[in-house]
Amino acid sequence: MGATLAQKILIVEDETDIRELLTYNLQLEGFEVAGAANGEDALEALRSEQFQLIVLDLMLPDISGLEICRHIRRDSALSRLPVIMLTAKGEEVDRIVGFELGADDYVTKPFNIREMILRVKAVLARSKTTPAAGKSLRRGPLTIDSEQYEASVDGRQLSLTATEFRLLHHLAAHPGFARNRDELLDVIWGEDKFVTPRTVDTYIRRLREKLGPAGDMIQTLRGVGYRFKKISEE
Repeated sequence: MGATLAQKILIVEDETDIRELLTYNLQLEGFEVAGAANGEDALEALRSEQFQLIVLDLMLPDISGLEICRHIRRDSALSRLPVIMLTAKGEEVDRIVGFELGADDYVTKPFNIREMILRVKAVLARSKTTPAAGKSLRRGPLTIDSEQYEASVDGRQLSLTATEFRLLHHLAAHPGFARNRDELLDVIWGEDKFVTPRTVDTYIRRLREKLGPAGDMIQTLRGVGYRFKKISEE
């Protein structure tokens, strides 16, 4: 059997020392790493190569990291690419904006390199976890195909990240059952100690927006958590 191909990571960071530090340590962990010092180079790399994860600095000299993340989530070919945002900004509002745009994790500078590597591995592990294959789930106008990793509402395909898909699939597979935030964290994010219950709220909000008129199928239970509305299969 041939050797397993190394997972490829794109580091988008204008500070050379940080980019080289991340590149060196990730390569020691067996990853293949490419670097970009600005947004234009990052977009060109994304167009020409396939990556399993991108570490994206928020403050770049040309295009902001938020804009690049927005571009990734709007591109059907890239929408499921895991994104870790890297920035000197540590305010809660920046963290929330990053998650709302589709970031999978958020790391502030200065950071511990071992913690950073753990975060990279945790995000990659989550992105490879797929729901059990089986027949498609149908909940009113919503159809979820776990084999194709696709979901649609009234035939309109949804552009979901891997984490969003797993969260939607889990809720829809258990209609009528309440799930608190800690339970969802355990099921969807596993042992990733860096994710907080507020992350669940952000992902639920994004899912509702993407579901459009069907967003009300995800119900909020005050003081408890969330549940998927019980709808007869059609």
